[in-house]
Amino acid sequence: MNKKVEVLIYKPTKNAMQSGYVSKDHWELKYLHTSKVKLDSLMGWSGSNDTKKQIILKFETLKDAIDYAERNSISYKVIAEQKRNIKPKSYAANFSFNRKGMWTH
Repeated sequence: MNKKVEVLIYKPTKNAMQSGYVSKDHWELKYLHTSKVKLDSLMGWSGSNDTKKQIILKFETLKDAIDYAERNSISYKVIAEQKRNIKPKSYAANFSFNRKGMWTH
């Protein structure tokens, strides 16, 4: 039997206002949308009857988040953490004699 996924468990990425590459140190459990979004004709706002979509729970480890979901009989999907390859660069490399490419200016 295939159960419908109710929550996503993931490690959040940095937002656009952060310049560093250090990822956040917690895991989040976020409920998925289960009801249709209704548009308010007067104000143009969107809303729904589902208040669970506002809930985001934070856990220190992935195991804690999975344990919470299983303890409360919530079907979940884990989105794996994605690592980024960072190539170290320095300003001095712009003036290196071994520089590849033409110097332009």
